[in-house]
Amino acid sequence: MRFVVRLAATAIAASLPSLAAVSARDLDDRELTRLTVTQAARLIRDGEITSTRLTRALLNAIRAKRDLNAFITVDEAGALAAARRADQQRQRCDPRELGPLHGVPDNIHVAGLPNTAGTPGLRNFVPRDNAPVVQALLDGGAIVLGKTNMHELAFGITSNNAAFGAVRTPYDRTRFAGGSSGGTGSAIAARLAPGGLGTDTGGSVRIPAALNGIAGLRPTVKRYPQVGITPLASTRDTAGPMARTVADLLLLDSVITRDWRPVRARAPQSIRLGMVPALFQDLDAETRVLTDRALDRLRRAGVALVQVQMPGLAELNAKIGFPVALFEASRDMTAYLTDYGIGVTLGELVAQVASLDVKAVYQNAVLPGSPGAIPEAVYRDAINVFRPQLQQLYADTFKHNAVDALVFPTTPLPASPVVGSDEFVDLNGAQVPTLLTYIRNTDPGSNAGVPGLSLPMALTKGGLPLGLELDGPADSDRELIAIALAIEKILGPLPPPPRARAGEDDD
Repeated sequence: MRFVVRLAATAIAASLPSLAAVSARDLDDRELTRLTVTQAARLIRDGEITSTRLTRALLNAIRAKRDLNAFITVDEAGALAAARRADQQRQRCDPRELGPLHGVPDNIHVAGLPNTAGTPGLRNFVPRDNAPVVQALLDGGAIVLGKTNMHELAFGITSNNAAFGAVRTPYDRTRFAGGSSGGTGSAIAARLAPGGLGTDTGGSVRIPAALNGIAGLRPTVKRYPQVGITPLASTRDTAGPMARTVADLLLLDSVITRDWRPVRARAPQSIRLGMVPALFQDLDAETRVLTDRALDRLRRAGVALVQVQMPGLAELNAKIGFPVALFEASRDMTAYLTDYGIGVTLGELVAQVASLDVKAVYQNAVLPGSPGAIPEAVYRDAINVFRPQLQQLYADTFKHNAVDALVFPTTPLPASPVVGSDEFVDLNGAQVPTLLTYIRNTDPGSNAGVPGLSLPMALTKGGLPLGLELDGPADSDRELIAIALAIEKILGPLPPPPRARAGEDDD
């Protein structure tokens, strides 16, 4: 999608990268694809490049990197037509209202484009209206490049999609891109789009952000409108922006929420972060070393890191996570299919699911009457008893320890091989459940509904990205971004994927 802002300069003045040395005259098409959202917005706003030129460069990159399988649908004609309209508008209107580009996962409605949610049963569903979160971006001048690939029905973290193909990370094409929003994560990392949207129920924005070396924000639940998004579990679901820098996340969040209050990077000495021991257990050996190294850099920069306890966190989270997700997956999808007149029942939808891991979950625990279906009484306890307790545990942790956010590795290990990873992955020589392992650190905050932001932390010796996550109090999204801006400056950027580096062949 192409992003255009209502004058982001006032909102992100302190976080804009220096563009003094960036001139359209110095950029070829390959270099154009490496622009961040804020850089692209600035150059388009100043008339140094056109929306059409940037859109063509990105579409060419998408064609050249089809092996990543990042997109299900590419709207080349629509994107170019929208770009030409944007260029014509710029000649007549305030140039400050123009800006960047974007991709949207295939479970968020874009009028006139198929909305498969990565599953064959929805292949023919074409929404008439944009989801409000998409409309907000379009109102800001965004251009939709296409719909990105994802884990089928958003129920998984690999994006090993048997219907539309596995999404691969550009850092190692034998490894998965994470999920469920793996296509958006892979596309942004590969320089196929500077920014994008994902959806996050238990980690589906933050996990692919971490595994692809980019930044991703899961906002406080209900901060973004959820209408027009294929549901998994409405209590936990939210859309979230993904981009290569935290400044870009701020820009996208500002466009979606219309919140243009200034946000500036916090002084490191003013930041106090909590470390929960449970979120540092059973890490991959190299992940532990690189996490310790990153935290040491934060300490040396002046960030205060303190141990905090969250007693019973894992046990409390377990009473909420799958009871809510499985019960609501049945209820919410049934309502969605009816409300949009899709003409498919839940049973018919599940019968067509192609990914065996997803099919097993829906047949055994989501379909009404299935052996593992969640009783309503268990669901009600999860919603009315245990979730409020978890939310209070988070609120008390922030308050009583006077911490601005919690900090921890987003995932316990980097991306695993595509082949053989649907159910189990290797962690320190042991076979462990794929889904439960990768969501271990992201799931509790999801169930509490608090904001979480993953930003690039380091590359392993094998060149695989790892992410560092910050979870903040409910409704502290902008404050969390301000902290992340500071952390990003301390840790620095990651090298781009090998085939996106200057002087190397992208074909």
